[in-house]
Amino acid sequence: MPHSRPLVVRAALDPSSNGSKYLQVKSALKQEIDSHGRPGQPIPSERDLTTHFGVARMTLRHAIDTLVEEGVLERVVGVGTFIARPKMDLQVKLTSYTEEMQRRGMVPAARVLRFEEVPATVAVAREMELDEGTPVIRFRRLLLADGQPMSLDENYLPSARVPGFLDEPAPTSLYSCLNERYGLVMEWGEDQIEASAASPADAQHLGVDAGSPLLRIQRHAYVRQNLVDYSISLYRADRYKLWVPLQRPGARPPRAYDEDDF
Repeated sequence: MPHSRPLVVRAALDPSSNGSKYLQVKSALKQEIDSHGRPGQPIPSERDLTTHFGVARMTLRHAIDTLVEEGVLERVVGVGTFIARPKMDLQVKLTSYTEEMQRRGMVPAARVLRFEEVPATVAVAREMELDEGTPVIRFRRLLLADGQPMSLDENYLPSARVPGFLDEPAPTSLYSCLNERYGLVMEWGEDQIEASAASPADAQHLGVDAGSPLLRIQRHAYVRQNLVDYSISLYRADRYKLWVPLQRPGARPPRAYDEDDF
C-alpha cells in the first residue's frame, strides 16, 4: 500500500439517535470514504477514531470489520487499514491481455523479462505434448494497467509453429502478433485455476509481499487440434476477482429468450 495522509474524518455520531453505535460508525466512515477517500489511502488509527466518535474500541472494530467484509476497507497486518482498491472482474475467455485492458478503458503495458528460445523442460514438454528438449519460445512479461503491475505471464510456443519469431522485437500483444504474422487465431482453450502464493521473486515484480495470495491460471490454447500457446499467469488477488457465467446444461443462453418468455 502506498503511504499517504490518513482519511480525514469529520462526520460525528448523532447523540439523539437510538440506532446501534457500531452501525452509526460504519455509516459515518462509509460516507467519508465515498465523499473524498482514495483507494489505498489509510484510515486514522483505532485510538484516533475511538476518541473522535466517543465509542469503545470493540464498537469501532465491529464497524471496521464489517467494512472489511464488504470490501470497502482492507487490512495489512502490521501496517494498518486502508481504503480497498476496486477489483477488476476476471472473466475467463480466450482474449489477449491487451484486448481485455482496452475493453476496460485502461492503458495496457508490458515489461519483457524473457524473450528467448529454450529447450523444453520435462514439465513444459509434458504440458505441450512435446519431447523433452524440443525448442520452444519462452516469453515472460510483467503486465501492467495504467502503470500498475497486474500479473506475471509466461508463455511457451512451439518454435516450429512460429519460425523467425525472435527476429523481431517482442510483441506488445502476443495473440495479435500470432494472427498477423502467422495467421494463427486461438479457437479454443482450457484453463486450470487455483490459488497460489507469491514467491519472493514474483512478489518483487508484482509489488506485493512474499506469500501474498495470487490467482494462478494455467492455459492451453489451440488452433484446431494443435496446441499453440501454453501459459502460466499469476494475477494479484487484491486486483482481481474471478467472474464465471453459469448455465444449466440444455438451457437456452440468456440472449435466446424473448421478452414474452417472462
